[in-house]
Amino acid sequence: MTVKLRSPGGAALVTATVLASMVGFVDAYMINVAVPAIGRDLPASVNQLQWVLTGYLITVASLLLLAGALADHFGRKRVLIAGLLVMLVASVACAVAPNPGALIAARLVQGAGGALVVPSSLALLNGSLRTQDRARGIGIWAGISTLGTTLGPYGGGWLVDHASWRWVFLVNLPLIALALLVLARVPADTEERRPLSVDVVGALLAVVGLSGLIYALTVSSWWPGMVGAACLAALVLVERRLKRPMLRTSLFTSRPFDAINVATVLFYGAISAASYLVVLLCQLRLGYTATEAGAALIPESAVFLIVSPLAGALVARIGTRWPMAAGILLVAVGFVWLAAAQPGQSYVASILPGAILWGLGLGLAVAPLTAGVLAAVPDGDLGEASAINDAASRVGGVVLIALVPLLLGVSGATDFAGPLADRYRFAMVVLAVVTLAAAVLTALLVPSRRVTAPVAAPAPRVHACAVPMKGN
Repeated sequence: MTVKLRSPGGAALVTATVLASMVGFVDAYMINVAVPAIGRDLPASVNQLQWVLTGYLITVASLLLLAGALADHFGRKRVLIAGLLVMLVASVACAVAPNPGALIAARLVQGAGGALVVPSSLALLNGSLRTQDRARGIGIWAGISTLGTTLGPYGGGWLVDHASWRWVFLVNLPLIALALLVLARVPADTEERRPLSVDVVGALLAVVGLSGLIYALTVSSWWPGMVGAACLAALVLVERRLKRPMLRTSLFTSRPFDAINVATVLFYGAISAASYLVVLLCQLRLGYTATEAGAALIPESAVFLIVSPLAGALVARIGTRWPMAAGILLVAVGFVWLAAAQPGQSYVASILPGAILWGLGLGLAVAPLTAGVLAAVPDGDLGEASAINDAASRVGGVVLIALVPLLLGVSGATDFAGPLADRYRFAMVVLAVVTLAAAVLTALLVPSRRVTAPVAAPAPRVHACAVPMKGN
């Protein structure tokens, strides 16, 4: 049963999915502004702080495709409710964590809930709206979600400054409660359910593989990385043999699809790491409060909101390749500008120009990236291609954030302040080079295809992913 966008059911549907996406954003990125406060209060080492960030991202990225299969079998609304309840319990556990180990464990559980929420929320919106209302509904979802991602870090910083870092996790409680209340008014999805195909082996290999790599990067030890790499290699072999795999490897026979996903890993990984570094720099080197640090990149999101609709029209006129490549290149230039930020400089001189370039490039790149994924696979594979691209963006984020201590050379350090003074510029330049590689890859391997269908660009910090036009 589908609903009209302009109906009580349609309004409830959009509201519930927007709230769910905001919960996922808070857990993934709003915590960045609280890292210094967590380190002081618990106290936590640099390695433990890294796991507070990456623990959530690892479980989301690893379980995302498996969660999509559960949503297809049990129903998107049911899985979304289950994911929100898991996140509710885990958020309370994070807020009351007495030590770093308890906080990291709660974050891992939070990520499992996030994996259930992420694919089911947008798929529920897309599958429950009438076909003629889907593009508009997704556009409204993206716009409101962008507003939440823009103001979220500022709100998180205010809570850190005026209350405690623990309140950043408690922000979830009213959002989840309201989402659950509104979901009661959303009709259950009645599409034919797929047979249950839970790829437990694939999910375990993905979790252990990613965790091993991230652990190796965090503690600079080679053997966990070897175990992780072996598990990821085994994942590919296992998925090829299964009738209903978590990851259908046949999609990777498309060179444009491969190129866009590699560019996604590099581009969104660099963005995630750069966001983290800039927030740390603002608080630990430039003397900003947590509130000011949370507000520092608001111009980036504001520019994204202005430019992204124009980029969608540009894709229809000249195709996907050059807007995407030019946008990624502009982000790299923004990183270079931000790399030069030093204590004593004004915000206008040190952060604002880089943030504007970043937002301009992101606005140009996201719509063509989304459109490119849609154009790279047959219509029947859009849902799975969407999930893979979303997973690629999250894998990029967790890997590049895990590289931050290595780039800063924090091995043996008790905090980030000293390493930031010595190696912040180097780290940002490396991220600029990674972003440049994504731009070159796009220019060389992504075909310039025109896309006439409306393209709704996701919120910039929620990671771009192809919109599943036929469910998933």
